[in-house]
Amino acid sequence: MSGLRLALITSSYNHIADGVALTLNRLVAYLQRHGAQVLVAAPVGRSAAVDHVGELAPAPSAPIPFRSEYRLALGLTPALRRRLEAFAPTVVHVATPDLLGHQALTFARARGIPVVASYHTRYEAYLKDYGLAFLEDAVGKWIRRFYAACDEVYVPSASMAGHLREAGFADNVRLWPRGVDTDRFHPHKRDHRWREALGAGAATPMIVYVGRLVREKRLDTLIGALSRLARSGAPHRAVIVGDGPDRAALERALPGAAFTGFLTGETLATAYASADIFLFPSDTESFGNVTLEAMASGLPAVVADATGSRCLVDHGLTGFLAAPGDGAAFAAALARLAADSALRARMGAAARQSSLAFSWDRTMAAILQRYQALAGHDRALAVA
Repeated sequence: MSGLRLALITSSYNHIADGVALTLNRLVAYLQRHGAQVLVAAPVGRSAAVDHVGELAPAPSAPIPFRSEYRLALGLTPALRRRLEAFAPTVVHVATPDLLGHQALTFARARGIPVVASYHTRYEAYLKDYGLAFLEDAVGKWIRRFYAACDEVYVPSASMAGHLREAGFADNVRLWPRGVDTDRFHPHKRDHRWREALGAGAATPMIVYVGRLVREKRLDTLIGALSRLARSGAPHRAVIVGDGPDRAALERALPGAAFTGFLTGETLATAYASADIFLFPSDTESFGNVTLEAMASGLPAVVADATGSRCLVDHGLTGFLAAPGDGAAFAAALARLAADSALRARMGAAARQSSLAFSWDRTMAAILQRYQALAGHDRALAVA
């Protein structure tokens, strides 16, 4: 193991606490515990949102217009290139197909270093949410060319792998699922005082959404579903956990909901376990970490029948799948669960049981084996 030297190139590592950053920090921690050396090249902000793991080499970047919580990496500077050369990676892992990622790919290819990529975000699918749908084809081609040039591409769900193959991606896609901490996210974390503080009595079904408050999470569907449910008169309490640039608009659209802001750690675990139903309408997920955390917490989930989510939720057993963008379908599923405590309990128990199959150690061990195989193959070719 001591011979593995991984250069991880990503646009998200410590300046924002999104699913990509948290997953990659967990990966680096696992690799270092198993004797690998890791150098991370990534943008940094004025303040860190994540207490990052490992050696971080800052890449030049600028805030993305209208979404300043994200940063656009501006590429490999000569100093960063020299740092990579001195590190002498045996494998390069690129997590983002941006300018920095493309230049890192070129760097690795020029030196005969195996290069892999992980697919985290459906960037081209977000364009329509910002009035840029006309760029979808061009961006899609750019992304496909990038991933085709990698030795292997790791995707977190079978549905995402199928989508990429249908979209014309090269035959180098491999499954790298995510895990969940089933000790942290556990039904025993339920706290009736937390519920009461948010206006939910013991008999009031609490519906929780957890995620960034940005339009690409299909907040329009969230609003439509919860508004319909409120108009129906079905007893419930809606709680929105998270923050983002669209929070103010969401608060205006859902005046009856409680907003907690961004939560982490044990407070987040309490929020999940103290609810009764999980709602997540996003239809562009490559996996859905929050859905799996909710399931581990014993919640039935109402999610979009789309990539990522459909591989986690077994319709009618651990929750319900609703047509993407169909607020009425989401509201109907929520109403059914809100009215039937026995159904909630049965589905919640099944969701918890299903989550136990997702082990972080198992998934990290799998990618470590891929790194080792590629690095060993590269050395054998060099000797030959």
